[in-house]
Amino acid sequence: MAWNEPGGGDKDPWGNRNNDGPPDLDEALKKLQQKLGGIFGGKSGGNGNGGTGGKGFASLFVAVGVIAALLYGFTGFYQVDEKERAVVLQLGAFKEIKQPGLRWNAPLVTEVFVENVTEERQYPSRGLMLTEDESIVELPITVQYNVNDVKAYVLNVRQPEVSLRHAADSALRHVVGSTELEQVLSEGRGKIADEVEQRLQQYLDSYGTGILVRDVNIQEGRPPEEVRAAFDDVIKAKEDEERLKNEAQAYANAVVPAARGRAQRMLEEAEAYRAEVTSRAEGETARFLDLLAEYEKFPEVTRERLYIETVEEVMGNASKVLVDVEGGNNMMYLPLDKLMQSSQSQQGQARITADQLRQISDAVARQLGRTNNANNYREGR
Repeated sequence: MAWNEPGGGDKDPWGNRNNDGPPDLDEALKKLQQKLGGIFGGKSGGNGNGGTGGKGFASLFVAVGVIAALLYGFTGFYQVDEKERAVVLQLGAFKEIKQPGLRWNAPLVTEVFVENVTEERQYPSRGLMLTEDESIVELPITVQYNVNDVKAYVLNVRQPEVSLRHAADSALRHVVGSTELEQVLSEGRGKIADEVEQRLQQYLDSYGTGILVRDVNIQEGRPPEEVRAAFDDVIKAKEDEERLKNEAQAYANAVVPAARGRAQRMLEEAEAYRAEVTSRAEGETARFLDLLAEYEKFPEVTRERLYIETVEEVMGNASKVLVDVEGGNNMMYLPLDKLMQSSQSQQGQARITADQLRQISDAVARQLGRTNNANNYREGR
């Protein structure tokens, strides 16, 4: 039976055994104070005087204070991992940087910011931008960074990662805006990434963000979808140009060494000809000096010998000789080839010897003598 039903008055939790009215709140509060006082050393029995009530309230306040102190001290503990650092502010001012371990700081008085300083973080981005030759290109970029100065990261900038995004976009647009489209789409991406990394780190250092840029990766740039076909044609044309250049270079590599070889051969032939002519001239000079010495000793003999040798050299390759008769209108024909065939056997190329030349000279002289005599006879008549 419930305590508030008829006949259930003995089960009233407020100790009111009659059913004449509602429970007395003051009496219930006194009983609760007595119980708390008994727990913390107070007297549980009492007649409700003021002294006993004051002690109960004091005990209650002490208990609440102890509990609050325990809760306050417990909430001040925190753990700093090996990869983290904690920045402690006391009354809003920087106090210290906590190293890894179990740490405690007074709540409400100090404020603690725990940041990961070893984790490699990434910021991916992509966007449309103009190149130096006023072409639109879509260039995706990934920035890898971590916290280098935790104090600057926490205190100098309100939102360091937002500043990083803005700085990365600004650095990328500045570098791409001073680069031609061909370099952006081809082998120039590595150079662009290095320039963006340097410029981005300068921006972050000037802002005092405490962020260190580890690497900047620029993926393959591509044109907008609206002009993709035209860009593909341009790339194909550049590939054809490169192929033709390679073919021309291969042809040059094959032709130039051959031309250099021919040039070197001509130079060597010219050098050999120069040496030959020089040697021949020196030999002729030495021979002339020797002949000069002999001529000074025996002029007539030497002159005759030179005349015979010269005539032999000139007539040696001649097969027919025509002799002009002085004072006459007729020319004498000497068939030297017939004479040589009858005088000696053919051994290689036929040549006239000195004796044969003398015989020919004597025959010519005799013939000339007869012709002169005949002319004189006709003139005498």
